[in-house]
Amino acid sequence: MLSRAPIAPTRGYYCDSAQWDGYVPREGDIVIGTAPKVGTTWMQQIVSLLVFQSIEPKPLHFISPWLDCRLRDNLDQMLALLEMQTHRRYIKSHLPLSALPVWSEVRYIHVARDGRDACLSYMNHNNAYTPAAWARLDAAAESDPDLPAPTPRPPRDTRGFFHHWIAPGGTAAAEQMGDGFFEIERAWWAERARDNLLLVHYADLKADLDGEMRRISGFLDIPVDEAIWPTLVEAADFESMKRAGADLMPGAELSFEGGHTTFLNKGTNGRWQTDLTAGDLALYQQRVQAELSPALARWLEHGRHVAGDPRAAVD
Repeated sequence: MLSRAPIAPTRGYYCDSAQWDGYVPREGDIVIGTAPKVGTTWMQQIVSLLVFQSIEPKPLHFISPWLDCRLRDNLDQMLALLEMQTHRRYIKSHLPLSALPVWSEVRYIHVARDGRDACLSYMNHNNAYTPAAWARLDAAAESDPDLPAPTPRPPRDTRGFFHHWIAPGGTAAAEQMGDGFFEIERAWWAERARDNLLLVHYADLKADLDGEMRRISGFLDIPVDEAIWPTLVEAADFESMKRAGADLMPGAELSFEGGHTTFLNKGTNGRWQTDLTAGDLALYQQRVQAELSPALARWLEHGRHVAGDPRAAVD
């Protein structure tokens, strides 16, 4: 049953919320909704391991389609792929929850990360784009009268990229930059009390992968099989994912120089502490204070293990 229609439809260079119009939910479907570079692929792998109860790598791009993506797949093909699947389905989104339909029979998982870590990880992501990837972005812009073409190229150096990311944009070009990041976090946080929504933090996954996977398993009503559980947790570890990257991300080399080894870069936090200046970090804090509630800001920086359960947080 549809419990809420999209409040704020959105379209940009990467995402179009209208592509969800053809989605027909099934009981138990899982939507993994995130900002870019906050642990999306990590959560897809965790959910895959839980759904299939097997460490055999599954090609995440095919088995867990990014439904709102305008770039890589034909929408009809993605919808047909979902319709053919007989296992419990899990779908990726980079939209704010306000742009998505909310169905009572669907489970939603949102993954968040400190914005400074997300920013620098996204810089590595952008810097690895192949000419073919940029061509697809440009083609999307050229086919859309509301999008300036070609797609803007962010600076490649760390501080230049950060200043590009943090500056208020107010245009479609900012959907994957700081504007999009803060909008996504506000929208998912605003509906954190929903019974069918779970908020997970990247720092908590790093600190206690076993515990967070048990929490996710409980939310999805997937019983923990202790006989195989250690192997599932090990397969969800970042280094294990990197070793299995060719199977998890076949064809990644078409979009990223270095393929899966570049996409699955380091999986670490805190690089901003040495790569950005005190002035840069002050700019970030100014955006945080202007756009996020203190409770959301604390959770976004520290995660559940420090800031507490998001459901209990008071704005």
